[in-house]
Amino acid sequence: MKKILFPLVALMAIVFMDSCTTGKQVPYMQNIDSISLAASQYLYDARIKPKDALYITVHTTDAAVAAPFNLTVSRNLGNDGALATGGGSLQSYLVENDGTINFPVVGRISVIGLTKKECETLIEQKIAPYLAKSEKAVVTVRMASFRVTLLGDFSSPKVVPVTTEKMSLLEAIASGGDLTIYGKRENVLLIREDASGKKSIHRIDLTDANFINSPYYYVQQNDIIYVTPNATKAKNSALGQSTTIWFSFISISTSVASLLVNILRD
Repeated sequence: MKKILFPLVALMAIVFMDSCTTGKQVPYMQNIDSISLAASQYLYDARIKPKDALYITVHTTDAAVAAPFNLTVSRNLGNDGALATGGGSLQSYLVENDGTINFPVVGRISVIGLTKKECETLIEQKIAPYLAKSEKAVVTVRMASFRVTLLGDFSSPKVVPVTTEKMSLLEAIASGGDLTIYGKRENVLLIREDASGKKSIHRIDLTDANFINSPYYYVQQNDIIYVTPNATKAKNSALGQSTTIWFSFISISTSVASLLVNILRD
């Protein structure tokens, strides 16, 4: 009987000890009180990359003057085949691989690497020759395709849209419901693509607060964040369905052994 029960007790002890060893690896930014945050004192602005979708609107005192510069979706046909009433909705501009957009009236404009404000200023300069000197156009640029992908040991893996064009890594993690208890906080994988299409891989230790000073504290459009499982989950996964089989086998063996002991006593 002791020989049969020993594997069960040993297995339970191993699982328990593995669960306990992960406790020290759970808290984020464990050394936050001992580091300098001087390098983090800057305002972040996202920069335009190829394949970004941009909403661009031009406003003037006379709406008819601005109309040629605003790209709108064609109005849908009604049931009678006639154009439906009302103006069309704004259409986004897709940034080509060469970093340009095809802007109405003006033609090709290179916007790659520009911030939203820089892009607005550039377009204002480009359309100025087509407007009366007294007409001061106001250009508004918004990113329509800023998103971040969360994969791996998140409570809720998903693709997160970023409407503010600014999101920290911690905000992205919170959007995924935080890491599960099995997520490896000291080895978070960030995959990033630059304006030339080159991919780079960065490993981030969330338990070390120094990542706040790094270039990866703010996510960029199309970043992929992958959280690997820790050793405990890996071992549990390796056991998988076999764990249930082993427990069933041990339970049956114990019952059979108990029955044999009672029979032999008689």
